[in-house]
Amino acid sequence: MSRIKQKFEQLAKSGRKALVPFITAGDPGLEATVPVMRALVAAGADVLELGVPFSDPMADGPSIQRSSERAIARGAGLRYVLRCVAQFREADDETPVVLMGYLNPIEILGAAAFARDAAAAGVDGVLLVDLPPEEAGPTREAFNAAGIELISLAAPTTAPARLRRLASESQGYLYYVSFAGVTGGSQLDVDDVRRRAGELRAMASVPVLVGFGIRDAASAAALAPAADGVVVGSALVEVMAGAEGPGQAAERAGAFLAPLRAALDTAAG
Repeated sequence: MSRIKQKFEQLAKSGRKALVPFITAGDPGLEATVPVMRALVAAGADVLELGVPFSDPMADGPSIQRSSERAIARGAGLRYVLRCVAQFREADDETPVVLMGYLNPIEILGAAAFARDAAAAGVDGVLLVDLPPEEAGPTREAFNAAGIELISLAAPTTAPARLRRLASESQGYLYYVSFAGVTGGSQLDVDDVRRRAGELRAMASVPVLVGFGIRDAASAAALAPAADGVVVGSALVEVMAGAEGPGQAAERAGAFLAPLRAALDTAAG
């Protein structure tokens, strides 16, 4: 059984919602990534989404764009990201790690070669923002052959036929984008998100997580009832920006995430 499936089965049995933080690998420093990952788990993260720095992150808002630029300037590429996962796995063999990014770096390496190396490092899933479902077959096959799940994105603008396809083909979990826009936005219509996420959850064979626009404990708790969990990224990246050293970055990350964990547990209870 995959780490992702095992984690969500454990959460379902205990009646808890998944808390999935996103960070950009290499920001706020190359040495901070692994300590931050560990601090997030200690603060209650169930799955970790690790952003692969990319020069043209079209789906990301200013905060994550800037974090990607800073990480690239420090030399954080795909190989660095895989080394971080391998180092994290030295002390944690249970927490699922999902890489989130764009197709170009993987195409340069080759899907099969990337999947092999990612699996060896301890990656469990990959979410590629710019890989449409109509073209995902070969990539999914290469990933699955190495034991890696290809996670899909759905949005409010996704056509019904494509939504059904995503719901049936999704692996690991299905990431529902709470509004049409880039990460870090604030135009959150809670009632609409709850309705749409609930509909998607009814058709999907995997857990549904809600992301984009979740910035604090209140927004996480408001959306949690309609989904199996929430993803928080931009607000966390902003909190860590400018941290002086790995220790301060990890401290800020843990302090930010702990109230969200408490809010989700209270909402679920």
